[in-house]
Amino acid sequence: MFDKVKKNGTELLGKTNRIVEGTSIVGDIVSKADFRLDGELIGNFTSQGKLVIGALGIIKGEIVCNNADIEGEFQGKIKVLEVLNIKATARIHGEVAVGKLSIEPGAEFTATCAMITPTTKEVTLKDGKGAEEKLKQ
Repeated sequence: MFDKVKKNGTELLGKTNRIVEGTSIVGDIVSKADFRLDGELIGNFTSQGKLVIGALGIIKGEIVCNNADIEGEFQGKIKVLEVLNIKATARIHGEVAVGKLSIEPGAEFTATCAMITPTTKEVTLKDGKGAEEKLKQ
């Protein structure tokens, strides 16, 4: 009577996963949907969607995603295929590779920065079991 249809990655875009403040994760996160982090992640993050690091959020590791807004703290390597918005409260330390970059006055940005050319826009999602899925823009 009620058939459940499995959703593919494009149907998940627009929905948001959330890690709230006070939560700390040690490990890797892989998501096809958008993601908001107000807690702490020590590990890697990969997504085909948008990542928002809230004002109290902290990530130490490597990030690969399509779009990102950073209000909190990031230490490590980040690759954003489209637009990286760095808010005034953000603290960025490490290596940054972006399609487009926006930095508000007051942000702490201590990083090397490289612009991504159209031929390098590719995200590889790993499912934790060794399988990989590539997304090309």
